[in-house]
Amino acid sequence: MMLIGLVFLVLMVLGAPIAFAIGLSGFSFFLTSDIMPTSIAVQKIATVSQSFPLLAVPFFVLAGHLMNESDITDRLFKFSNIAVSWIAGGLAQVSIILSTLMGGVSGSAVADAAMQARVIGPQMLAQGYSKGYTSSVIALSSLITATIPPSIGLILYGYVGQVSIGRLFLAGIIPGLLMMVFLMVTAFLVAKKRNYVSENSVKPTLSSLGTAAWDAKWALLFPVLLLASIRGGLFTPSEVGAFAVIYAILVGLLAHKTMDFDRIKKAFGHALSDIGLIMLIILMSGMIGFAIIFLQVPQTIAGALLDNLSNPYIIVAVMLIGLFVAGLFFESTILVLLLTPIFVPVIESVGFDPVHFGILMMTIVTLGSMTPPVGVAMYTVCSLLDTPIEEYIKESLPFLLAILVLITVLLLSPGLVLFLPNLAFG
Repeated sequence: MMLIGLVFLVLMVLGAPIAFAIGLSGFSFFLTSDIMPTSIAVQKIATVSQSFPLLAVPFFVLAGHLMNESDITDRLFKFSNIAVSWIAGGLAQVSIILSTLMGGVSGSAVADAAMQARVIGPQMLAQGYSKGYTSSVIALSSLITATIPPSIGLILYGYVGQVSIGRLFLAGIIPGLLMMVFLMVTAFLVAKKRNYVSENSVKPTLSSLGTAAWDAKWALLFPVLLLASIRGGLFTPSEVGAFAVIYAILVGLLAHKTMDFDRIKKAFGHALSDIGLIMLIILMSGMIGFAIIFLQVPQTIAGALLDNLSNPYIIVAVMLIGLFVAGLFFESTILVLLLTPIFVPVIESVGFDPVHFGILMMTIVTLGSMTPPVGVAMYTVCSLLDTPIEEYIKESLPFLLAILVLITVLLLSPGLVLFLPNLAFG
């Protein structure tokens, strides 16, 4: 295992593509093994590609791009703007609400952050919000997509850890909504202190709010249909991904009447690029996943933790701290694919619910995308809004603190996470 880790780190330092760094480090195990033929490595790559549950990933990625091209994003923005723009830090509140709603559409934190940096970012700067505050709100609010279904990370965690994806989807709703509340309160307090208040803002009337909600009804309805179809047994998570693709096309063609061949072609082009990147990483991780199990790494880690710690919450807290540190340097998809098969057996051995752990893990590793030194969402937003990194770091501290407090609350209150899946599935 030391050789695998060393090869991986060296390749990452040299700037090798992530998929190849994972693949070559995994292949090094088979090259140096006396009892494991290299042909098994190829078989493990092929085995990963034959997974039916994994079809959810390309389907939801494609659905997200199609929904962006079907005018859903604009309608959700108008609804969010009418609902909360009158509050102190109005456009910041809009960004947070939109991230919550877009979590049920895109499933990707980086995609959400990039979209909002283009749509809301310039408006916030024009109204006098600082670049650091604007970038912090947009980047850190995109973290909500890590738990709001259909989170791509939760699908991968469920697939690799053999955990019910339906239960994970339901478990992510309350934490996602709580994160929205925590971030909105933080944005409000900072905005009040700096007088980020729109002079012409007025509270929405019930009529205007209803009109905006009706205009965005097809977007607001999708997450409900998604969860109801899974819970009702109508679709598996993979099948509901295919349904999402059809739904997005029909909404664009028939309801919003904005979808045409060029938009569909554009959505497929973006989706193919994203899917190719994600699936290549997943396929290459098959070799490392096999090596981890063969070398009994979960058992070794479990033994080390259980020899020194006895409280399950402390054990999970130690893991989350390690994941937070790892998330500062590695992309969340990598950590989910590499560490889930290690950590899930450990937390199950101490009686900690893997669904509860999945929500905590996805939140903490996705947070790395919003923090230096290699945060993808952070760099995306800062580059689009021309924000100095040091200003972003300073302005992001209140929001980062709010998120860490929420993670602590979720760790110590399993009922908040497990209430909906237990209610639906027992």
